[in-house]
Amino acid sequence: MTDPATGPVAAEVTARLTLAFAPSLLKVVNDSHHHAGHMGDDGTGESHFTVTIESAVFAGKSRVEQQRMVNRELADLLAGRIHALAIRTRVPAT
Repeated sequence: MTDPATGPVAAEVTARLTLAFAPSLLKVVNDSHHHAGHMGDDGTGESHFTVTIESAVFAGKSRVEQQRMVNRELADLLAGRIHALAIRTRVPAT
């Protein structure tokens, strides 16, 4: 089971991705409880996330390019506060 993200790191991820991509769909899920006590668990309960994002900004870009765009927006969080991030990107249906 996954939990909707509600903490400060999740809120920051949501805010940054909303501002950068104006997504038609954005889902940030906190998966940290699956990793409690494992490497990368910093005890905050906000170290592992799954992001599903749909944005017209991704049109014409490969999946790798889309994921790199997301990673760039969250680079400083990934360098410190987020241990693992699964990214699912897509372009809105036309």
